[in-house]
Amino acid sequence: MEPIYLSIRQKETGNRIKGLLYENGYTVKDIQSAMGFENPQAVYKWISGKSLPSLDNLVILSKLLNRSMEDILVIDGDVLFYFLLNSRFNDIRYNMPYAFSRNKDNNYRRKKECSK
Repeated sequence: MEPIYLSIRQKETGNRIKGLLYENGYTVKDIQSAMGFENPQAVYKWISGKSLPSLDNLVILSKLLNRSMEDILVIDGDVLFYFLLNSRFNDIRYNMPYAFSRNKDNNYRRKKECSK
């Protein structure tokens, strides 16, 4: 068996964290308070993709967001999977690409994404 090499995509993970915070109605200040940080800079670095949460902070974040750590992190395989699905299922008639997202059961669903 060949080894699998994957890496965490920081920028995409930051976008996912930002979306999950919005989805759950949390602000950066809420996360700062829950984590016990003196200032919000660490959280801003996460959502901008400049850094990733440490393992212990990722565990806390997953509990706050009611998501698994795997649902929060974007790894190379996810990006490749999205790329393959998007390139295969483009609607050529209307030139509107489709995006895929995982629901809470870790199943992929297709959603139409506006291109303009």
